[in-house]
Amino acid sequence: MLTIIWRDTQTRVLRLQKYVPCYYAVDFDIDATKFPMMFDAYITLNGKVVTYMVRISEIMDYKTEGIEGKILAKGPLKNAKKLLRITEIIQIAPRSVEEFEDENGEPLKRVSKFAIARPVKLVEIKHVPKFREPTNTEKKIEEMARKFGYELPWSLIEEMAKKVEEKNLKGKKLEKFVKMCCEEYEKTIVDPYEAVGIVAAQSIGEPSTQMTLRTFHYAGVAEMNVTLGLPRLIEIVDARKEPSTPMMEIHLIDEIKYDRFKVQEVAKKIENTSIINVANIETSIAEMCIYIVPNEKEMEARGVKREDIVRALSQMKGYKIAVEVLDDGRIKVSLDKPSYKKLYLLSENIKNLTVKGIKGIKNAIVRIKEPEKEWVIYTQGSNLDEVLQLDEVDKTKTYTNDIIEISRVLGIEAARNAIIKEAIDTLRQQGLNVDIRHIMLVADMMTLEGYVDAIGRHGVAGKKGSVLARAAFEITARHLLRAGLFGEEDYLKGVAENIIVGQPVSLGTGAVTLIYKPRPALRR
Repeated sequence: MLTIIWRDTQTRVLRLQKYVPCYYAVDFDIDATKFPMMFDAYITLNGKVVTYMVRISEIMDYKTEGIEGKILAKGPLKNAKKLLRITEIIQIAPRSVEEFEDENGEPLKRVSKFAIARPVKLVEIKHVPKFREPTNTEKKIEEMARKFGYELPWSLIEEMAKKVEEKNLKGKKLEKFVKMCCEEYEKTIVDPYEAVGIVAAQSIGEPSTQMTLRTFHYAGVAEMNVTLGLPRLIEIVDARKEPSTPMMEIHLIDEIKYDRFKVQEVAKKIENTSIINVANIETSIAEMCIYIVPNEKEMEARGVKREDIVRALSQMKGYKIAVEVLDDGRIKVSLDKPSYKKLYLLSENIKNLTVKGIKGIKNAIVRIKEPEKEWVIYTQGSNLDEVLQLDEVDKTKTYTNDIIEISRVLGIEAARNAIIKEAIDTLRQQGLNVDIRHIMLVADMMTLEGYVDAIGRHGVAGKKGSVLARAAFEITARHLLRAGLFGEEDYLKGVAENIIVGQPVSLGTGAVTLIYKPRPALRR
């Protein structure tokens, strides 16, 4: 069944929630005959993820006469084309627009204004066990913990079972061990109404003041460095589209990884090689042509042949050129219509023309990794999607430090784990020990909406429901002015807004209300 997905703002969605049922004037044109009498449509705030579902009971041409009820508008009324009767709007779990396809059956990539789409039918996978069966030791630990009145998480039971089997604990020793673990586990549990966000911010922010401002760490090899320290931590929480020093650690399959020469062949295959890397470019103004003089030594080192250069030149777009291999080994490139400007532009484009390798991989170095004694490829630059398509690559171990790329290729859960790993590694490299749960909370907030969002005014902080909290963070006047224009309400549920108005915060002791009722005085 067809539906509509349109892009809107948080402010307009809040107004819709306040006034439904109502009419909504939209600036896009749709054919009402394609849709049933009543159907569900979707709203996206960023074009990538739908977060609201609306129930539409009527679609009509825009008009104001004869309409009973409130009319809201998506933008200026002069651009309005259709009027939607919305009877209900609810917030739903974030759902990627890629789970929808257009009228031609092609999956959606992004919604810029609106799209007519239908949900993709998901194939149900049956008979796949989600978890393995617990071992006898794990069952025994679980029973003992319950006897002491504790429900332990599965990951902790697994870890305890490994220690029990390693030390061969039995009888009273096992019982004492389980009891001690349960008591330690109880100490780590968060108290009700504890301000975990503030504790996490303090626990990460205070140690980060001791971090170096500009640090380059050699990533296992002397020829390649990676940004660490405070700049790297800022890159992670800001969700930068591309890190300042993107790199990959490429592991290979068992048949190859112990053979240095085979690994070097894969590295040559991966490394992006441009014509300027293997040849000299000479521009002849007199003859109105370009001569490419191959460097035999560089070509042999990178595994490039003349045929590869000729093929790359013949596939160039935007130019009508003639390619000729001369007797002295040079390659002559000439335009069909001589022009000084075109000749100059062609010369610049030829220099950066890719002959071999994967786009984005500037350099690939082979080094042995201890203690596994396996050969690993370290790259300057990243292209996870294309690297994982190579048959020689071990897809379960290959890693990149580009979090946004991980999210795009492997999904949001993988991106969450990458945020945790990168942040912990950055802090520990500086000798700072931060509890992983604080980092996990930050990673959860950054990936909550189904995509990687920044911590800041353009991300998590800018999307707070409280007007005062947003105003307290940055650009105070603009937030207060917009809130006044659109009639926003602040329910004072958070920390910052309660502090601003001077009342107790609804956290910790402030979340509990106790009334002391004294006993009546005894009559004498």
